[in-house]
Amino acid sequence: MQQEQRPGRRMVLGAAAALGAGAVALGGGAGTAAAAPAAPAASRGRGHGGHFRDLPVPTVIGHRGASGYRPEHTLGSYQFALDNGADVIEQDVVPTKDGHLVCRHENDITGTTDVSSRPEFASRKTTKTVDGEAHTGWFTEDFTLAELKTLRAKERLPQFRQHNTMYDGRWSVPTFEEVLKWADEQGRKRGRRVWLHVETKHPTYFRKLGLGLEERLAKLLRRYGRSGRDGHTFLQSFEPSSLQRLGRLGVAGPKILLLDDLPVRPWDFVEAKDPRTTADLVTPKGLKWVAGFADGIGPWLDTIIPRDKDGKLTKPTTLVRDAHAAGLILHPYTMRNENNFLPADFRRGTDPAAYGDAFGAFKTYFATGIDGIFSDNCDTAVLARDAFLAGRKG
Repeated sequence: MQQEQRPGRRMVLGAAAALGAGAVALGGGAGTAAAAPAAPAASRGRGHGGHFRDLPVPTVIGHRGASGYRPEHTLGSYQFALDNGADVIEQDVVPTKDGHLVCRHENDITGTTDVSSRPEFASRKTTKTVDGEAHTGWFTEDFTLAELKTLRAKERLPQFRQHNTMYDGRWSVPTFEEVLKWADEQGRKRGRRVWLHVETKHPTYFRKLGLGLEERLAKLLRRYGRSGRDGHTFLQSFEPSSLQRLGRLGVAGPKILLLDDLPVRPWDFVEAKDPRTTADLVTPKGLKWVAGFADGIGPWLDTIIPRDKDGKLTKPTTLVRDAHAAGLILHPYTMRNENNFLPADFRRGTDPAAYGDAFGAFKTYFATGIDGIFSDNCDTAVLARDAFLAGRKG
C-alpha cells in the first residue's frame, strides 16, 4: 500500500491520532463491532472457484507475499504465503525504463534492493517528485530490465524484522510475467488456480512518463488467461481512473479501490482538479459512485475502527455497513504481528519489534464484518480466521 512510503507514517507507536475524528467524517460512531456483512457473504466462501465470491471469508490476502517472514515482493515471499495458507497473493507493479512490469512496493527501490551498494549505479541516484512528494534514491524507471535483474532484493524493515535480513540477496526483483508463470506452475501442482491481487502503482505519474501501466498489465493478463471475470485476479489501485481504464481495456476481473486517509485526494483527482477526498468517497453517495466501476474497497483499517490519540481503538464507523449496502466488499490493510503496527490495546511489552496480541486484533477487525484483510503474516491470519469462524458457529 502506498501510504507507508511517506516519511514517518505507520512507523511509530501511537500513530494515527489524526483519525480520531474519523468517525465523524464517516457518518458518526454509531457503528458497532457487529456491523452486519452483506447478505451474500453468509452463503459464500466454501471453495476456491473462479469467482471472487467463491473465496473463503474473511479472505486472507498475503500482503506483498509473506513479508513478515521474507523480503517483500520476491518469489520466496510469494511462495511462503501460498504454502502457509494465504487465499490470495498480492503484487504491486511498476515499470522499468524499457517498459517491463516488475513487482516492487514502490518505484523507489532504495530500501528494497542492494542498489545503494552498487558503484556502477551510483550516478542514478536522484530526487523525484512522485504524486506530490519528493523522494531521493534509485527508481525502476531509470533502469532497463537487464540492469534491474542484476540487483538483489533485501528486507525493507530491518529494524522490526531482523530475522528477514538473513534472506537478503537470495532473490532478484521478479517481473510480473515471472509471477504469472509461477502462479500457473503452482496452480498445476495444487489442482486449482492461484488467486492474485495486483495493484497499479502511481499510474498517473507513469502515464506522464510514457510508461502507462494499464495497457501493459491488460496484455499480460490476457496472455495468461486472467483478464476475464473468473480470471482469479483482483485489480486494485488508489486511483479510480486506473480501474476505470482497465475496465475499458476489457479487463473484467474484480476491482478494488484502495483508500488513503480521510483528508487525502486520490492523485488522479488532484491532477483532474476533482475536489473529492477519501472522506467523500466513503459516504453512501461516494460508495455508490465507486460501485459503478469497482467490486470493493480497500480502506486503511483505521477508517473502519479509528484509533484515539494514544493509539487505542475507538468505536467502529459505519463504513462496513455502508459499503455492503452499496454492494461492495471490503479488503482493508494491513495487519502485522509486531507491536509497532498493532493498536495499543494489543501491544505486549515495550519492544516495538516483538509480537503483540495479533489474534486479538484480528478477532476485533473480523467482527466488523469485513470480507478480507491484507496481512504480512498469513499463517496468523488464517489461524485467527479459523478461530473466529469456529467461535461464531458455536
